[in-house]
This record gives sequence, C-alpha cells and structure tokens, in this order.
Amino acid sequence: MLKIYDQNPEMRKIARVVNSLDKGGVVIYPTDTVYGIGCDLHNKKGVEKLMTVLGKKPSKIKLSFICHDLRQASQYIKPINTQIFKILKKTLPGPFTFLLNASNEVPKILNISKKAVGIRIPDNNIILTLVKELGRPIISASLKDEDEIVEYTADPELIFDRYHSRVDIVIDGGIGGNNPSTVIDLTGSKIEIIREGAGSVDLLF
Repeated sequence: MLKIYDQNPEMRKIARVVNSLDKGGVVIYPTDTVYGIGCDLHNKKGVEKLMTVLGKKPSKIKLSFICHDLRQASQYIKPINTQIFKILKKTLPGPFTFLLNASNEVPKILNISKKAVGIRIPDNNIILTLVKELGRPIISASLKDEDEIVEYTADPELIFDRYHSRVDIVIDGGIGGNNPSTVIDLTGSKIEIIREGAGSVDLLF
C-alpha cells in the first residue's frame, strides 16, 4: 500500500504506480467520490486482469475512462456540440461521469462493441497526476463493497485487507467518500440523469 497525499502527490510514488500500470498492473486509487479500481486503458494484459479481479466480462460491466483533461478524452468520444462542451467545461474536473458516444478507438482497445463510454475527470490530484504521467486514460470501475448495506468501502486499510492479494497497488489517499459520481447521459438529444450522486445536477442547466 502506498500513502500519497492529494495536496502534494510525491512524484517518486506516482512513478512507481505508473511503472506498474505500464506492465499491466491493476491499481486501486482515490477519486473525488468513492475509491476506484482500474488499469491502463491501452494495456490488454491489464484489462484482462481487471476483468478477472472484478469477476465480469467487459461487455457486462459499466466502465468509465478516467482522463486527465478534455483534450485526452476527445480521442475516445465522437465530436460534441457546443452545448455539451459547455456542460463538460463547467462541471469538470468534478464528481460526474458523462456518457458520450464512443469513437472508433474504443472497440479497438476493448475488442467489444461499445456505443457509449463514461468519461471521468475527477477533482483529485492523486488520480489526475497519475493519469497525466501515464499519458493514457485509466479504465475504471467504482470499488463496490461486498456488504449489502455499505455499498462502498471508504477506508483504505479495509480496502487493502480485502484486495491486496488480487491487485498490484492500493493507494492510500485518505478516507474516501461513499457517494458515487452523478451519471449523466449525453448521447441523445436531451440530457438524461442516470444516477444522482455527489455532483449537483443544478450545474447542468
């Protein structure tokens, strides 16, 4: 387990995580909402390992791409109109996942047909620095708790106890949240709120 501080992430530790991701590692990290689990989007070995840890097939799981900024995200989505761009610019970085029409790059990476992809740019220096240094998005899923009452584990010590034998690195970024991101579908002609979470929907209008 690596202790990294959000206010001033240690680049030596960030480099260690990037090295692991480069080799196909699976990492658990903090975001601005709940803890996430993911790998290098472009590393087939990492994606296969992530699916094994999650116990699901890529076609059956709701995954999002954590990007450093909108420029990086634009490679994986189809061109967007001015209204959508303004929404993204206004709310990101922030606790939102935006479903957008996937570009042709996505099927090449995952070898599955995905019409839409979730884009995340969390307001958290640890994960943003990590993605920036990696130079590629992280394919990510929220870290769900096995407890039916407690949906998300917020304590990195408990996360480490449960997952350390299945993942390569657990980043301790402090106690996380238990309210996930707000999910917004922007693939159609209207804004559709799929899940209300940490992000305020008032910012969308």
